[in-house]
Amino acid sequence: ALGETDRRIFPRSAVKGLQALALIETGAADRYGLTQAELALACSSHSGEPRHAETAASMLAKAGRDVTCLECGTHWPSNEQAARALAATGREPTALHNNCSGKHSGFICVACATNVDPKGYVRPDHPVQQRIKAVFEDMMSIKLPDASRGVDGCSIPTYATPLEALALAFARFGSGTKLSRDRAAAALRLREAVAGEPFMVAGSRRFDTIVMGALGTKAFTKTGAEGVYCAALPEQGLGIAIKCDDGAGRAAEAVMASLLCAYVPMTDAQRAIVAPYADKPILNWNGIETGRLRVRASSEWRVAN
Repeated sequence: ALGETDRRIFPRSAVKGLQALALIETGAADRYGLTQAELALACSSHSGEPRHAETAASMLAKAGRDVTCLECGTHWPSNEQAARALAATGREPTALHNNCSGKHSGFICVACATNVDPKGYVRPDHPVQQRIKAVFEDMMSIKLPDASRGVDGCSIPTYATPLEALALAFARFGSGTKLSRDRAAAALRLREAVAGEPFMVAGSRRFDTIVMGALGTKAFTKTGAEGVYCAALPEQGLGIAIKCDDGAGRAAEAVMASLLCAYVPMTDAQRAIVAPYADKPILNWNGIETGRLRVRASSEWRVAN
């Protein structure tokens, strides 16, 4: 723990793994025969690459729905190559290219599997969002009053949450401690899906994809907007929650990489992949190093009880 660990923040997309628990607990994943890639996409903030959009469409089709049911909004793929390729065809992006389309496709699957109309599934009073809120409260051992609720970038409810509660939730997500047998099994299934299909949770040249591709089930990491990052370290029984005040992802990635190197046993090959993120050169357009992005507070970290 370091800093204001009781401070409430909006966790943004960092909690998608927790939100995806409902996909398994309701039986939706089994009813629709969702693959590992589809489960991983439900946990993702993807780059809108072709395989991401195709997989979201597959999830919807299995539930008898299509892109018109998505309520996340539309934006161009964040992956430049994918965006250029799409533009070159003369086509416009759809909601399938939204970085949250996997999570939203999962919500629609949950609604359909529980015989609930998916229309309006982003509203806080919709049964799907009520179910997700209950998962949050259980995993974090806190109550989330309506006064703490905001609207996330993809239009679903988000709740101001203490960092320490987020870390607790991810410790439980990774270890299964104090979870029911079914929920612990659901968390394990999601962690294994992401480890098996790391491309789906982020995309080409993205931190989460690269790190989980290297570490497998040793770590579940998930980025969120505005400098938020969370992780579960199953073997250590630890959860990590990070918030960088400037909202920049580059600092949050550096802190996450430093924590992973400190707490996760790695082979030399794994460390060679992860460690450079904790000490990255800053280059100008001529390739000249103008500074470094380096974590300096690592000696002050301690494991909170």
